[in-house]
Amino acid sequence: MNTKPYQPNNSSLGSPVGITLDRFIKSKQDDFPFASGELSQILRDIALASKIVNREINRAGLSNISGAYGSTNVQGEEQQNLDVVANIRFCRALTKGGEVCAIVSEEDDEVIDLQNSSGKYVVAMDPLDGSSNIDVNISIGTIFSIYRRVTPLGSPIQLEDVMQPGNKQVAAGYVLYGSSTMLVYTTGRGVNGFTYEHSLGEFFLSHPKMKAPLDGKIYSINEGLDSQIDEGLKQYIADCKAKNFSARYIGSLVADFHRNLLKGGIYIYPSTTKAPKGKLRLLYEANSLAFIAEQAGASASDGENRILDIIPDSLHQRTPLYIGSTEMVKTAEQTLREAKVH
Repeated sequence: MNTKPYQPNNSSLGSPVGITLDRFIKSKQDDFPFASGELSQILRDIALASKIVNREINRAGLSNISGAYGSTNVQGEEQQNLDVVANIRFCRALTKGGEVCAIVSEEDDEVIDLQNSSGKYVVAMDPLDGSSNIDVNISIGTIFSIYRRVTPLGSPIQLEDVMQPGNKQVAAGYVLYGSSTMLVYTTGRGVNGFTYEHSLGEFFLSHPKMKAPLDGKIYSINEGLDSQIDEGLKQYIADCKAKNFSARYIGSLVADFHRNLLKGGIYIYPSTTKAPKGKLRLLYEANSLAFIAEQAGASASDGENRILDIIPDSLHQRTPLYIGSTEMVKTAEQTLREAKVH
């Protein structure tokens, strides 16, 4: 038999398409001596579910699954049909993957016990962030956090497995369903982004080692809340305007965060007179994005304290959120402090 050694063909006819998400995950497994492939499997399960949800979003108008579902979730927010679809898809993928013992979802009142006492991980998620924007074709997303359970394997899950501060996350990420679909995640060793190639059905590494600008000129806040916010925040917004910063507010947390992560800026959802504890959920929105932000060199605060250090006291706990370029977050915190002194 005649053989010859393989020689890569570097001609334009065979231009490389890049590193797939699956191959990238496998290459990083050695970073986790405590795991034997389980965490990698969870990330693959999330990627698979996100592909299915992406398909459902793209055909929502044609298959008549857009619009309101007809009920409210535990937050008192009206569920959209695609909220329910996304929740089903992610829960099903994580259940079949076999590595997760429990799920905390924005769409469910209680912890979902998967009856898998050998599962080492807990996943907290917002299956479809910004779902009120679905019907007007604005970018939406999925947010997730992964924690290691703290109780012994083989035993029933306990509240302490779920109620962990953000600094205990082993991985976190988001999927942005927009002009292109991206999956961005961290395992505590930097942030990497992957873009979905529809024709191949694969995520490819497109944004390696993502780093947020230290400072920025974009502020993202719903200025319709002006009559409900405190004087310190009003002063900070006035300062941004005086510096000719750009106001950019999409109303989808993932989309606003993603833009500011790439371009530099701050996203703010503060405490208000109507929502003194803020609106965003700590376990599966703020913690996830705070972990990503810090790994990319940005910051996340509730206006006073580091988000990742907050000890949760309830499953759907809310928190104010100031997240983005480190210098902008620091300036916002300082302005709030000074206003309280005076």
